[in-house]
Amino acid sequence: MSEKQRTLAREISLNGKGLHTGVNVTITFKPAPANHGYKFCRVDLPGKPIIDALAENVTDTSRGTTLFQNNASVSTIEHALAALHGLRIDNALIEMNAQEAPIMGGSAWAFVKAIKETGIVELKEDRNYFVVKQKIVFSDEEHGVDLIVYPDDHLSINVLIDYNSKILGNQYAILDSIDDFEEKICKSRTFVFFHELEPLFKMGLIKGGDLDNAIVILDKEVEQSEIDRIARLFNRPGISTHTAGILNNTELKYPNEPARHKLLDIMGDLALVGHPIKGKVVATRPGHYANTRLAKLMRQEMKKASSKREIPVYDPSQPPVFTVEEIKKRLPHRFPFLMVDKLIYLDETTVVGIKNVTFNEPFFQGHFPDEPVMPGVLLVEALAQCGGLLVLSGIKDPEKYSTYFLKIDKLKFKHKVVPGDTVILKMELIEPMRRGIMAMYGQAFVGNTLVVEGEMTAQIIKNK
Repeated sequence: MSEKQRTLAREISLNGKGLHTGVNVTITFKPAPANHGYKFCRVDLPGKPIIDALAENVTDTSRGTTLFQNNASVSTIEHALAALHGLRIDNALIEMNAQEAPIMGGSAWAFVKAIKETGIVELKEDRNYFVVKQKIVFSDEEHGVDLIVYPDDHLSINVLIDYNSKILGNQYAILDSIDDFEEKICKSRTFVFFHELEPLFKMGLIKGGDLDNAIVILDKEVEQSEIDRIARLFNRPGISTHTAGILNNTELKYPNEPARHKLLDIMGDLALVGHPIKGKVVATRPGHYANTRLAKLMRQEMKKASSKREIPVYDPSQPPVFTVEEIKKRLPHRFPFLMVDKLIYLDETTVVGIKNVTFNEPFFQGHFPDEPVMPGVLLVEALAQCGGLLVLSGIKDPEKYSTYFLKIDKLKFKHKVVPGDTVILKMELIEPMRRGIMAMYGQAFVGNTLVVEGEMTAQIIKNK
């Protein structure tokens, strides 16, 4: 029996303060149709802009996860998304009348409780999983961060945290099945070290933080006068505990509550993949930046898998989008290095070009005289030129800019290209361009045969 997509039975609203802004906000979860996914709506802004809860819309992860789209942003949304993800809800519209989601006790429990009371309904359409086919890795060696997803037939998450703290020590948390999220994970609260409080306060953050929605950890014994001074900053007199441990003797819900909260954050951030996941996540020292980077890598794999199923169709009888003369107005390349003869498709995220390979190509004189084969590096160059046409198409006066490639990754040559072949070149953006840098996935085909594929990162620079 196939699993069906799910949504809420009816809408439900909660009110609270944002952790960092301290602003009162109402968050409303509404039912949504199949294949809608998670979307936020800023009902307080003109036009009520929609923000898709997808990894490519992440713009900041310094103290929570922030999304930006359509000139609007939402922040600290990981706990709300974790509740939806953990309850296996596939589709929801989340309305907010301020930028930051309410902290609601510092965990996902308030959201889970409200959603459970509201009810969950099945839709007619089947659930669409992202099934991990091969290991996906995000690593930050400098900070000892490793997040790895392995193929599996269901979602499970293992977390290890290590803050070099005598109080916390090394902590582990495990979620073997998403069905255990409500009981074992969703009540875990966010935590902060005592020495971080004043710097965060001076940065204008944690205005809505208090001892009810965060665990404050005293990593070492602090004089009562220092505790009193910090307490006055937060208008919270009466904090008396000054031995190392948990400030004010807050009772932990689990011995490893900090590690479980990090697992909760992973659940929220991996909701940005856009589909439920079948895979085993092993995370060492995770955080929002690493979590969302892993989600982006998963989405890139999804897009590549989708692209492989969509081989471009070339009909020579159809007029091109750009002729070679129009290409020359946009690219600086000339004989013998212009590798794109025409474009047959172009939109905001995808370009398809054509390279007709003849025996008269100058490189065949030496590669190779008795067995002419188009050099792989020139196939990559042809893809790169198509990618340049894609990114320059959205810029005013494109002739004033050049595209320089920064990195080529996961490049694979599948089949040789010989004289007489018509190469179909396809490049797709795999995340939006930011600060002039874009990531693309490229494929070259001869007929229905894939001859080369790989990921490329490039930067647009204005010509001097």
